[in-house]
Amino acid sequence: MEMPELPRRIYTLREEPPAVHSISYHTCWTLHAALKKALHDDEYEEVKESKLGVFIKFQELGFDWASRLVHYMLGFQLDIKKKYELWSLVGPEPVRFSLLEFENLTGLNCEYIEDLERPHSVVIKELTFFWEMLGVHVEAGPSTQEIIAALERCEGWSRDDRKRLAYLAIFTGYIEGRKFSTPTRVSLARLVMELERFENYPWGRVAFKVLMGSVKGRDISGCYTINGFAQALQVWVYTALPELGATFGNPLPNNPSPPILAYKGRKERKQFKEAILSQTRVVNFVQKDIGEMFPKWEFDVEDMLAENIIKLMFVKKPWKWTMDCWEVTGTWVNTKPAVVSPTKKKVVKEDSPRPRKKARITAPAEASEEAAAEASEEV
Repeated sequence: MEMPELPRRIYTLREEPPAVHSISYHTCWTLHAALKKALHDDEYEEVKESKLGVFIKFQELGFDWASRLVHYMLGFQLDIKKKYELWSLVGPEPVRFSLLEFENLTGLNCEYIEDLERPHSVVIKELTFFWEMLGVHVEAGPSTQEIIAALERCEGWSRDDRKRLAYLAIFTGYIEGRKFSTPTRVSLARLVMELERFENYPWGRVAFKVLMGSVKGRDISGCYTINGFAQALQVWVYTALPELGATFGNPLPNNPSPPILAYKGRKERKQFKEAILSQTRVVNFVQKDIGEMFPKWEFDVEDMLAENIIKLMFVKKPWKWTMDCWEVTGTWVNTKPAVVSPTKKKVVKEDSPRPRKKARITAPAEASEEAAAEASEEV
């Protein structure tokens, strides 16, 4: 088999955007505190042990967000046309983040269904009444802000209605994970009126789609925010680079399952970029039969170059990647106009007795990048 054409990097090798700013995300500690306070102990445990309870268990870990680690992996991306798949290069090794990896990380239901984000539901009297209790317009989905307000006044609600409210807290805060005041999608929120249907819905697929929609094609050269369950990206790095996960991921004893619950995270003041590139053991992807390696999506884009990575590794086992397999030059072009500050010209006469100042020596880019990131790292 000849070497097939492979995707190019997004950013040219060694010209990846520096991690100067911390990545923001919307997972809300206030929401979890309000949820725990609002529910009776047995109700809280019931939600925690439900099919969506992984989000509650994760929140209880007190997970530390390592913004720079995620940023560098995004900077190492390959230019993948598929909407719901991300590949990054760790040295010569390609590492995939797809629905398969997300399903493995979270244990959530990621099965394929048609009209995933447009499920059919009927506006019945009970729905209208419940939305009134939420204080939300019947044609809108609740925001995190509105859910927190409802949690503060739900003491007299029925057990089922408090459970609906808890599920909506998970939906708004972790699955959608958008700005505090941003309404969620009403078509999905309405599913909560049918508790069993809500519990068994493929929320893993919905959550992954939200996350990918926030990351794919994103300009990461400045400040940016990730919607959805952003921390899954960090745990993906820990599992794809096991030695790094063991050193920086603050792993828990006994290897809890699913993997999203196996780390507490850690914000190390370390050279994360060098740590990533020094890894000798890499898990390229979740291994399945070749026919199951390409998750099905509605309206996805075909990308034979991305598929060539997997096909190459399946056909030519054991395949060894080298730096020569990948082009050095990236596809990203900076379209932002350069901002030049107007300065006055100074004329220095040749016979001026004033000595010229020596040119200032700038600090190495990598060192200044890490120092700036260290100062801006999110708490």
